[in-house]
Amino acid sequence: MDLLQDHLTRARASGGVFARTVAGPPWGLRLAGSLQLSLHAVVQGRAWLWLDDPQAALELAPGELALVRGGLDHHIAHEPGAPCLDPAEFKARHAHDDRADDRRATVFLCGAYRFSGDVGEGLLGALPQVLPLSAAVGDPLHDVVAVLSRELAASEPGQQTVLDRLLDVLLVLAIRTSFKRSDSAPRWFRAAADPRLSAALQAMHDDAARAWTVPELASLSGLSRAAFARSFRRALGQAPMQYLTDWRMTLARDYLRTGEPTLAQVAARTGYASPYAFAAAFRRHHGRPPGLWREQQAERAALSGDGTGTSGDGVHFG
Repeated sequence: MDLLQDHLTRARASGGVFARTVAGPPWGLRLAGSLQLSLHAVVQGRAWLWLDDPQAALELAPGELALVRGGLDHHIAHEPGAPCLDPAEFKARHAHDDRADDRRATVFLCGAYRFSGDVGEGLLGALPQVLPLSAAVGDPLHDVVAVLSRELAASEPGQQTVLDRLLDVLLVLAIRTSFKRSDSAPRWFRAAADPRLSAALQAMHDDAARAWTVPELASLSGLSRAAFARSFRRALGQAPMQYLTDWRMTLARDYLRTGEPTLAQVAARTGYASPYAFAAAFRRHHGRPPGLWREQQAERAALSGDGTGTSGDGVHFG
């Protein structure tokens, strides 16, 4: 499993298609900032997408799509600044537009994704607020959007499974494209492409519970201990053992959030010999013992109505 796949799996990403929508002008749709990640792809016509400033609207033509990270409400419409309805009102207003045969109509796809835990937050935090992507002919993104559109145009047996898998592919392609283009991509993503570091990084992610040493990791990379440590710090901004500890703590927080594993199980999964050793390391890292941290997270989730933070049905990476 590569590092991007590992992060997606641990983030328990889930998704669902809102709809394949046909809307004749005038039209406008407002989507809440509580959606962690939304995707919009235009199949026919034109659409404009903006956050709080219609003057900065992004035009989407056929073959173009955009990822929108949560936080702010966003709008998609036939022109910048058009009045925008919430999804229920929009659906009622344009329920019959697909039968109106209006050549001015826009056909577009809307999808939404949800991520869990710190691994998911890390992936989302590495994305810009709005990410435009052009799916040119020959680009895999173009092919996936075309298949999605055809699948949504009619109801067929097994359709939800097809849509789930297509959304898997679309999200991975979009995030991968974003990270390849961005100077602010996660350091682990860039380092994973470095043949001197990729084997060691993969080993730490594959088996975070193992008592790794720098000489062992350097051997996997075919480097001396000193050369490996220098290359690792240059690429990741921290020493190998510090990176491993941070990754173990990230996994520990996500395990604790689910409320399922015991502290002994969390300790074993993150490379600590006993619950006491794990608790001491967790306290050093977070300033609180793991039991108290878990209780506080459960209280916060209950107040926000977010349950345990685990994903529901939909797209699954793993």
